Amino acid sequence: MTTPTTPTRPWATDFLLLGAIWGSSFLFMRMAVVDFGPLATAFLRVAIATLFLAPLLMLRGLLPQLKAHAGRVLFVGVLNSAIPFACFSFALLSITTGLSAILNATVPLFGALVAWVWLKDRPTGTRVLGLALGFAGVALLAWNKASFKPDAISGIAPIWAVLACLLATLCYALAASFTRRYLTGVPPLVTATGSQIGATLGLALPALWLWPAKAPGLPAWAALVALGVVCTGVAYVLYFRLIEHAGPAKALAVTFLVPVFAVLYGTLLLGEALTGWMLGCGAVIVLGTALSTGLIKLPTKRP
Repeated sequence: MTTPTTPTRPWATDFLLLGAIWGSSFLFMRMAVVDFGPLATAFLRVAIATLFLAPLLMLRGLLPQLKAHAGRVLFVGVLNSAIPFACFSFALLSITTGLSAILNATVPLFGALVAWVWLKDRPTGTRVLGLALGFAGVALLAWNKASFKPDAISGIAPIWAVLACLLATLCYALAASFTRRYLTGVPPLVTATGSQIGATLGLALPALWLWPAKAPGLPAWAALVALGVVCTGVAYVLYFRLIEHAGPAKALAVTFLVPVFAVLYGTLLLGEALTGWMLGCGAVIVLGTALSTGLIKLPTKRP
C-alpha cells in the first residue's frame, strides 16, 4: 500500500536539490565575473552547459525532437538563460550574492503577473494581495539601494545592479509561461539542451567583443565549470522536469529556497554581511510571492 506522499516525492526531491544548486550559482558567478566580466561569464556558462548536455541528448536519441522544436527552444534559451545570466553577472560586480538571491525570489511574483496578463490566469483576491505585498517588498529593498553613486570597487551604481536583477527575474517569468504554452510535452532534456544552445548563440558575439584582456585565473575557470555543468546543465534538466511534473508555479517557487542557500554560502565562504533590512524585505517578498502563487491561502468566510 502506497502512502499519500509517494506521488510527490520525485519532484519534491528535485525541488530541494535545485534550490541548493541554484543557491551556489551566485557564489560561482561572483568568483568568475571579477576575472571574466559579465558577458564572457554568461557565455562560457551556457557554452559549457551545452557541451555537457549535447552528448546526453544524442545518446538518448532525442536529436530529432530538438530539431522539431528548434525555433521555440532556442528562443527560450535567450529569454531564460542568456539575458538573466548576463544581468546577474553584471549585478554581482556591485551587490552581494545574498541581495541578488533575495531579488531572484521575485521570479514567482513576476510569474503570476505574466500568467495573469498573457495566459489569462486571473488571480483571486488573495493572489492580488500577494502581488501587492511582493512588489512592496521589492520597492523597499530597491529603495535602500537606490543610489546612483558608483561603487568604489566596480564603478557601478547599486541601483543599476538591482534593476538588472529585476530584468532577469522578469525574463525567467516570461520564459516559464512561454514554456507552459508552447513546449508542454517536450522532454526536459530537449528543452534544457536546446535552451543552452540558443543562449550560447545569442551571447557569442557580444562576449567575444568584450573578452577580458587579461587571462583569468584557475579559480575563475573552476567556478565557470561548476556553473556550466552543475548550476546550468544539471539544474536545467531538473527545472524543466519540475515544470513538466509539477507545473510552472511550483517550479518557479524553488526561488524561495535559493536565497536561503545563497545567503548561507555567501556568509560562510565570502564573509558577506546580512542586514536586518535585507531579511525583513526578503520576508515580505517571500510572503507576497507565496500568496500570489497560491502556496499560502488566506481563510475565506463561508456563506
